[in-house]
Parts: sequence; C-alpha cells; structure tokens
Amino acid sequence: MFKKLGRLIRTIILAPIITGVAYLLAIMPRIWNRPSMGSFTQKYFAHRGLHDNSSDAPENSLKAFKKAVDRGYGIELDVQLTKDKKVVVAHDFDLKRICGVDKKIADLTYKELKKYKIFDSDCTIPTFAQVLEVVNGKVPLIIEYKMPSFNTEVCEIVDEMLESYNGDYMIESFHPMAVYWYKKNRPNVFRGILSSDYKADGSAEGYSPIVMSMSKNLLFNFLIKPDFIAYDCRFYNNTSRNICMNLYKTTSVAWTIKSQKELEERRCDYDLFIFEGFIPN
Repeated sequence: MFKKLGRLIRTIILAPIITGVAYLLAIMPRIWNRPSMGSFTQKYFAHRGLHDNSSDAPENSLKAFKKAVDRGYGIELDVQLTKDKKVVVAHDFDLKRICGVDKKIADLTYKELKKYKIFDSDCTIPTFAQVLEVVNGKVPLIIEYKMPSFNTEVCEIVDEMLESYNGDYMIESFHPMAVYWYKKNRPNVFRGILSSDYKADGSAEGYSPIVMSMSKNLLFNFLIKPDFIAYDCRFYNNTSRNICMNLYKTTSVAWTIKSQKELEERRCDYDLFIFEGFIPN
C-alpha cells in the first residue's frame, strides 16, 4: 500500500514538471546558430507599403512601396502565385475586398489579373519582381508567404528570385510549412512565424480548433525553429510569445500598430514594429 502511495505521489509531483519541460521544448525557437539580422537596424516597417486605400497609393501597390522607400521605412509585403505561376504581391487570396471582384488570384493568369484596379485607383497588383526593382535594396523587407495549402512552390520560386537580390530581407508566414521550408532549405535566412489569438480575432472559423490552438501558442516551434515571432499586437500578453522573447531572447515583431499611442504602449513588448495608418515619431 505504501509503495502504491509513493508511486502516486511521485506521479503527482513529476507530471507537471514533465508537462512543463515538454511545453518549453515545444515552443523553443532557434537559439543556436541563428543567422545575423544583417543591417536590420530599422525598427519600423510599413504594412503593405506606406499606403492609404482611399488615395492613389493603395496597399501592396508600387506607389505605396515607393513612398515607404522615399521615407526610409522598411516594408512588410505579401507574396503568392497566380495561375501561371507568376509571383504577385497581394494579401488576400481573392479580389473581393481590394478590387470588388469575386475571383481568386490563383485562378487567374497575371495577364488577367492586370485588368483589375486596386480600390478604384489606377494601380494594379504588381509582380514581386517589379517591387524588388522599386525597392532595390534601399530599405529592408519582411516578406510574408501566403500559402492556402501545404504546397510550398511559392517558397521555391520566390527564393530563387531573391538569390540575385541585393538587399536585406527576412521571411515570415502564418503557415508553418513555409517556415519549415526555409529551415530545411535556406537555414541562413532569418525566418519567423506569424500568429494571433485566432478565436479572439474571429479568424478561427472553419479551421481545426486543435491546429488553431497550437498555432496561437506557438507549439509548432519545435518543428520550424523560427528566428523571430511576429504576433498580433492586441494579444501581446500571450504566454508563449512572452517566454520566447524573454527566456529565449527571440526577436519579437508587432503587427499591426495603428497609432502613435499604440506604439508607445507596446514599445517595451516588441523589438520591431509593423505599422499602418500613421507615421511613427
């Protein structure tokens, strides 16, 4: 009886310790042999360019990127593939919000895509090559991979384009497999995982609750070993994010800061800041 009691006590004591260690290992980012961030001294990154969707420089347009370059801000942008495998810079998988057309980018060739204007401006969705030409290494880039599935073809195509690009960049994605592709194939590129409290922000509908919970709490880090965590600034107090930043000393990126007041409130919680709708002081 005393032996059974002893085993029970040991189990009670050890179970939370083992669980805690397993959790810390699961969320552990890359902590050894991290690549240099290069000249990423820029703290502020213009979200989809220095844009205004009611002006002639809407989001992810060449005009918005040129404005960011002229002001000396880093740029955060989104890449995905068209039907004919052209890399274009656009956030949404479809054109409903930005062009008012119920069509998916992946179902259109680039020639077809060029027919549509962004937010009634004279701008069309640019190719990634056009954006790289405008930026030309003058400011650093945060490149977000938009992947609707486990197909990492966009990573392969974009990476090949970046081999000849003379400028600083790092990559990020909500999709763990995009980050894993870089871990496996380009370990010297600074890579990051994007995350949020998906239930609270309303984006979890239609997805597996288990997968969303794992993503929210960075439990895929053991597989992808990110170099930075880009987290929705509204949920800065997420435990896993804070452990990565404070215990593992992982670079923390805030998205998306929308006012000077919000920037001041979050200065101590993040290292880099993706912003829109105002000019940071």
